[in-house]
Amino acid sequence: MLRPCYLGEFEHLILLALMRLEDRAYGVTVRQEIESRANREVSLGAVYATLDRMEIKGYVKSFRGDPTPERGGRSKRFFRVTPKGAAAVNRTHRAIESMTQGLQLLGSSS
Repeated sequence: MLRPCYLGEFEHLILLALMRLEDRAYGVTVRQEIESRANREVSLGAVYATLDRMEIKGYVKSFRGDPTPERGGRSKRFFRVTPKGAAAVNRTHRAIESMTQGLQLLGSSS
């Protein structure tokens, strides 16, 4: 029997950023989304390495946009979450919710 795969923290943040950004998701915007929402500095290299690894796993799919003059005629590489990636996010969320259920977390007011 195969064990379910759960996302690591950074993979989880990347997929959530892709979901938020929808059709505007490419390396720079993913990095900005994580930095602004998670208050976590990340390198562009780490973002792309993780996106590449998740594409191999089938969690994301990349595609090229149109070349733009401001990029010297180069196109942006956009990313989209696949159904397999969305299932991994849901599975990971359920596991975290189950593990935290009934716990009084430190610093929590509830």
